[in-house]
Amino acid sequence: MIRKIFLLAIISLTYLSCGKSGDVVPYVSVNYEADINNPALNALHSPGGAVIIPGYGVAGIIIYREADLTYVAYDACSSYQPQKRCAVTLDNNSLTCTDPCSGAKFSLADGTPVKAPATKSLRSYSVNVSNFEIFVSN
Repeated sequence: MIRKIFLLAIISLTYLSCGKSGDVVPYVSVNYEADINNPALNALHSPGGAVIIPGYGVAGIIIYREADLTYVAYDACSSYQPQKRCAVTLDNNSLTCTDPCSGAKFSLADGTPVKAPATKSLRSYSVNVSNFEIFVSN
């Protein structure tokens, strides 16, 4: 009897610790490639520049140029209630982006939340630049 209770307790704890399946940005394949001199990417020619490329990832992809000539990329889908697929918008200073559905803000330098209610970072992607081509993938 004690054995059954123990087994039931373990199963219950395992089930409860799984969390909600809708609380993470869904995984979708991303393979974006463009000429870095493409006019749509002009904002990336200077440090702190950012662009949103629609049609990739869950809600588009954000590409951000850091001061040391490196790039980072994130899914534009907010990590707060991602099942709503609310796309963040770039703020005027290009250092942060905002989820218009909840008001949450995220740093473009590392994707971390800088204003509640978000507690999880934006989904990040790999970025490579070679021969004036930029590649974003996962």
